[in-house]
Amino acid sequence: MSYLVKAIKKLKPNSEFSFTDDDYGTVKWDVLDGDAPTQSEIDDAIKAVKAEEKAQIKTKATERQAILDRLGLTADELQTILG
Repeated sequence: MSYLVKAIKKLKPNSEFSFTDDDYGTVKWDVLDGDAPTQSEIDDAIKAVKAEEKAQIKTKATERQAILDRLGLTADELQTILG
């Protein structure tokens, strides 16, 4: 899913829309509750989505490492086991 779609859904979760070339300027709103987000709001939402994804990746890496630590394995050892 493109960052544009994620940003719009973050700001207007019940909206329905279409666009071309991942360009906010081409968005056609089929269903929109309230006003359309501005380009600036979209840009901020994209930054927020990227930050959330980065945080999720970091959290998963931390959780994986905690599991390996509990098992007393390194990532290389696990890879060897899994083949």
